[in-house]
Amino acid sequence: MKNDNHKETKWYETLTFKMALLGIMAIMFLIPLQLIKVVISERAENSRAVKQQISDEWGKAQTITGPVLNIPVSGIIYSEDGKSKTTENVWHIMPENIDISGKIIPQVRYKGIYESVIYESDLKLTGIFLIPEQYNNPDIEIRWEDAYYTLGISDNRGINRELVMYTNNTQTDAKPGVFDSDLFNSGVTFPAEIQVGEEKIDFEINLDLKGSSGLFFTPAGKFTHVIIESSWSAPSFTGNFLPESRSVSEEGFSASWYITHLNRNFPQSWFGSIHKPEKDSFGVNLLLEIDHYRKSERSAKYGLLFIAFTYLSLLFLELSSKVRIHLFHYFLVSLSLILFFSLLNSLSEHIGFSPAYLISSVATICLLSIFTGSLLKRPRYGLTIGGILILLYSFIYILLALNEIAYLAGNIGLFVALAAIMLLSSKTNLFIKTGI
Repeated sequence: MKNDNHKETKWYETLTFKMALLGIMAIMFLIPLQLIKVVISERAENSRAVKQQISDEWGKAQTITGPVLNIPVSGIIYSEDGKSKTTENVWHIMPENIDISGKIIPQVRYKGIYESVIYESDLKLTGIFLIPEQYNNPDIEIRWEDAYYTLGISDNRGINRELVMYTNNTQTDAKPGVFDSDLFNSGVTFPAEIQVGEEKIDFEINLDLKGSSGLFFTPAGKFTHVIIESSWSAPSFTGNFLPESRSVSEEGFSASWYITHLNRNFPQSWFGSIHKPEKDSFGVNLLLEIDHYRKSERSAKYGLLFIAFTYLSLLFLELSSKVRIHLFHYFLVSLSLILFFSLLNSLSEHIGFSPAYLISSVATICLLSIFTGSLLKRPRYGLTIGGILILLYSFIYILLALNEIAYLAGNIGLFVALAAIMLLSSKTNLFIKTGI
């Protein structure tokens, strides 16, 4: 008579079949994971729309170009049949040197649960214009009496008060808009009084400008020197040129740029609209330290990893306890893991990503620990699954914090985890006992 313990296990009762069903279930849960990612993307898009609305109401990211000296000219062009005609153009002259210094005073503006960075800035622009000898060209008539200065400001709504330009001790009030659109489409114009033969013009402009997200400058001078400081502790220096020196701390940042005409892609003077100086702009973005939507979306990408490791842990505990866990219970566990990501995103909109991650993970770990201990009739198994989940959630959080080396750290962590699973499985004969 054969012992009942040695009777053949039916194929649908084997561990292999159960693992196959769990694999299919895990893949099916990619659908709700994807839906959660869609919700996160929609909420992020709403946040961007609100930021854009705040920018439209307060002032957009600002780019300052100039000042530039502009002199209308008339030239004579001869056709092939010998006839001549007069053409009108504008002679644009960049400063010989320009020094920009000032402060950025930031603040966070809220609209509902969404937030955006806005700022006010106090800037001082000083420098020198040197009139090039090109005006000696006999084919060009220089209309000195119509000369003017332009200062490019990407969003004029950010100008806080009246603008005055001092040139060689002469005070000139700004006029709205730019008299020509050769260089930029937005800004202000200062009428100029230039005497024939004048070679050097000193200038000074005090600019109170507000905007949002970032402040940028164009290297208009043959030698451009910019020094900016702010109390914002999360700057992102960007554009065509990085700072020559910078200092960032919890109290704020300071940065200094020094750029020469050899570093940019336009000359000191030209006629017409053949160059657009703004393309060589540089500056700083004021970033919110926690982009919780981006981190929530990145964490959701690890959803299958959460499910797979939790399933493996439950399988080992199931085999150790000799208590079978029904597929329905695995289904409930998966639901709790999926709900973690939705809870994480909804909480992070109100309290930030790190506190939301802590609360969501603690709630999920406690729920699964109590559920597992009750299901397997042994509290220590609940503590075991809790410890495994603590390691898993901590590992994912570290990956989210390591932007540059997240891929490398993730692969190393997965390799170590796989090695631990392989070692554990090689030390047990549970798989043999289940007929696999």
